[in-house]
Amino acid sequence: MDHITRSDAASDFNGIEHVPKKAITMGISTILKAKRIILLAWGHKKAPMIKDTIEGTVSSSVPATFLQNHQNITLILDDEAASELTRIKTPWLVGQCIWTEKLRLKAVTWLSELLNKPILKLTDKDYNEHGMSGLLAIEGSSYDLNIKIFDHLQHTITGWPGGKPNADDTHRPERALPEKKRVLIFSPHPDDDVISMGGTLLRLIDQGHDVHVVYQTSGNIAVTDQEALKFAEVFNAFTNGPNSSKFQETISYLKSKKTSDRDPDAILKIKGLIRRMESLGAIRHLGLSDDNVHFLDLPFYETGRVKKKPLSREDITLTKKRLLKKLHRINCTLREI
Repeated sequence: MDHITRSDAASDFNGIEHVPKKAITMGISTILKAKRIILLAWGHKKAPMIKDTIEGTVSSSVPATFLQNHQNITLILDDEAASELTRIKTPWLVGQCIWTEKLRLKAVTWLSELLNKPILKLTDKDYNEHGMSGLLAIEGSSYDLNIKIFDHLQHTITGWPGGKPNADDTHRPERALPEKKRVLIFSPHPDDDVISMGGTLLRLIDQGHDVHVVYQTSGNIAVTDQEALKFAEVFNAFTNGPNSSKFQETISYLKSKKTSDRDPDAILKIKGLIRRMESLGAIRHLGLSDDNVHFLDLPFYETGRVKKKPLSREDITLTKKRLLKKLHRINCTLREI
């Protein structure tokens, strides 16, 4: 198997080093002999390949493109896997659109990037040549549309994410009052906060707001066995106390573990603590107190595997408790959109 395939499967095998290098596959010529083909794909990692499969030139470098020649094939995709398809990403290039405010913003910024032109310099010709004549018919002219989109974008940009004190907030993305706000940031994993909004988080802290970060999962399955083994060996070498034998068992297990095994709760606890300390270290670096960091360890996530539990009442209750305090702002971070 190639590196991309093995990398995609790494999370299911607790590291790429455990992913098999060989697999039994079926040749494309054999697949094409089938009376009917059903292709399933989900997740954003499959989006580029799905685009090539459906819209790309038939080529041996992308064997899936040969499926274009089959007369009876059905593709079943989720939104993320289909996100790079022209009809999804740039529907105005395919046909008429219902021009919602969100789609207008998306289309104009796309055109600006495509032509490497500032928004205010886009012309009627630019819009007409790229499938947006219908949008111009609604807005009247490129001049009016450009100013409208430019103003919208300008009003989302600020160096004061918690609001600027003593300033007119009519066109600012955040109200000025109260000057010091209580801000709650939900971070699914213990690093999504700094990955998704690290700059904003730092500004909120530096500008004196009461910032709280809530981590929804322990992130234990993202910690490798080698990392857990290292910490277990350090603790075992440091102490000869009553817990020493337990850590010797942990060390022996990690050294002999099979890739398909679910980690025992004790090892999941070690891995979760590693992620917890990493996140606290990052938060301290930003100047936030440990008291402002909260770990939910939602049951939804805590399965010890990639597959999660169904959403439960306990998940909702634990989350709701963090919303009971009077809040002025809530941020929900996402690593990928």
